[in-house]
Amino acid sequence: MTGVWVLLAAVVVALVIGVASRRRDGRLRPRRSRVSPPVVSGARLPRAVGLEGGLEGSVGSGVGPAPGEVAADGLGGELAALGAELGERATLLQFSTAFCAPCRTTRRVLAGVAETVPGVRHVEVDAEAHLGLVRRLGVRRTPTVLVLDGHGLEVRRASGAPPSRDAVFATLAEIVPPGGDQSGRQ
Repeated sequence: MTGVWVLLAAVVVALVIGVASRRRDGRLRPRRSRVSPPVVSGARLPRAVGLEGGLEGSVGSGVGPAPGEVAADGLGGELAALGAELGERATLLQFSTAFCAPCRTTRRVLAGVAETVPGVRHVEVDAEAHLGLVRRLGVRRTPTVLVLDGHGLEVRRASGAPPSRDAVFATLAEIVPPGGDQSGRQ
């Protein structure tokens, strides 16, 4: 009889973990840490870095500080070393791998949003080629999407299933000021 109770408890635990994981999958969540690392405004990011399958622009994996170390300027040096620009109003930073099926769907969703919203850029980074950056940012699975504001600070994050277009638009509506001016000038 004890075996039945152990089996039942294991099934309940598995269900709770599965439901919790499913609820978080693909949701754009606020950044958990208290302080966002500063990023140099106008830093350059890759359009698509080191992914196979027709994406060009491979950059070496020795970017930024060693795993566990924090650069004095936050992510600015790491991102600038990758070679593409931040969006004027926001950047949708996607970490992908070559054989990740949901990454392709995420790429289409984010690229479509970036084409629709002025000043927003979609940037895709190969997680396998940039393990130091992946570790530094706490990317644990692909696809992972970081929504960065116009200054390059992470404001939202989603991982696992692709976020919906509506969720991305809603997040951008929260962080992108009307009129596209980050400085407060009109």
